[in-house]
Amino acid sequence: MGRHLELLSPAGSFETLETAIQAGADSIYFGIGSYDMRSLSSKGFTRADLEEIRARSAHKKVRAYCTLNAVVFDEELEDIESLVADLARLQFDGIIAHDMAVLQIARRYGVPVHLSTQANITNREALRFYSSFAEVIVLARELSLPQIRRIAQFIQEENLQGPSQRPLRLEAFVHGALCMAYSGKCYLSLHMMGSSANRGACLHSCRRSYRLIDTVNGNEIEVAEGYLLSSRDLKTIDILDQLVAAGIEVFKIEGRSRSPEYVATTTACYREALDAIEDGTFTADKIKIWNERLGRVFNRGFWEGHYLGKTMGEWSDSYGSKASRKKVHIGKVVNYFDRAGVAEILLQAGDLSMGEELLIIGKTTGLIELVAQELRVEDEVVRRAPKGTRCTLPCPVKIREGDIVYRWEKTEESFLTRPSKEKLPTENPA
Repeated sequence: MGRHLELLSPAGSFETLETAIQAGADSIYFGIGSYDMRSLSSKGFTRADLEEIRARSAHKKVRAYCTLNAVVFDEELEDIESLVADLARLQFDGIIAHDMAVLQIARRYGVPVHLSTQANITNREALRFYSSFAEVIVLARELSLPQIRRIAQFIQEENLQGPSQRPLRLEAFVHGALCMAYSGKCYLSLHMMGSSANRGACLHSCRRSYRLIDTVNGNEIEVAEGYLLSSRDLKTIDILDQLVAAGIEVFKIEGRSRSPEYVATTTACYREALDAIEDGTFTADKIKIWNERLGRVFNRGFWEGHYLGKTMGEWSDSYGSKASRKKVHIGKVVNYFDRAGVAEILLQAGDLSMGEELLIIGKTTGLIELVAQELRVEDEVVRRAPKGTRCTLPCPVKIREGDIVYRWEKTEESFLTRPSKEKLPTENPA
């Protein structure tokens, strides 16, 4: 194929960072404090975490990019410059940004830039302008495959290069949440609740249900879907080969605020799909399996975005996740016996039966999935270990004391319903 296909996965915590690496990501992206457009909804990282993030990613030979894509104000420039200087000193692989001040600072310190989708790149001249700042261009999410193909051809024909004098690469979102606004530049949360999405503090006003009322006669207007502003999630696994053929080289999964199991499943599926495209084994049977797996983790229903030429979005029919299963907390790891490959678990919040599927999640462990093939309580084999007891079970992968243990359960209908008004955010937490 002649091109390296880079899979870029989200890391909103050390747990998801480790999980993304384990699942096969070529690179990860993370945010720092209020300069990250997911600062409100993800655990995020602080400046104090930078050295550990760099050490972990470098040890696994995985590239790491810091997301600095929030709108920046004048009084923040000194702090931004200090942060970019730290990123340069620690030799991070780049930043994701669109504010011109951040781009200028990055250029001064020689830090590579992925131009954020918030720059709304939809044409050749915009591409030419930003090529003096960025090595990778994250295209506007609203482009179709033919439009992407023409931009990729323009890069080749013009030999368009970034600051490193290497050909520009194109990046596109392939999976995850979509904003109702053009490439994520939304002001709805700011106007309704005084909390700006462009400052990382979106309160997701679009995810609620609304009624349309005719202000002239007071009649309520019936709409087909209750959630007429809440877009379904993007999923491109079916057309991933077409994105490759169009010229995309970096494939980005959305989800810095998502759980480790979401990151594990999406990263693993898209890793397998990209590998299959490269070795010629990308088939309908494999796509069917990947789709089933992707449906197990958080999603609001799926569509392929605008890549196939759709000009209107597809809207979700429920408030929450449509995942076919959910994780339920049952306890924590209290010991791990390396030689025997056995874990000891304290069942704090639920019981555990033989044959059930488990997730074990930790800051260093990442995410481990296993089946409880044998259970012991006080060294006696049991079929069920009740809540409040300590049990042991075989675990061939090393886990650690303090890791959290969950059980997979099929999704209940109530899990999909809209939460009560009291549970919805109604004001700026700041």
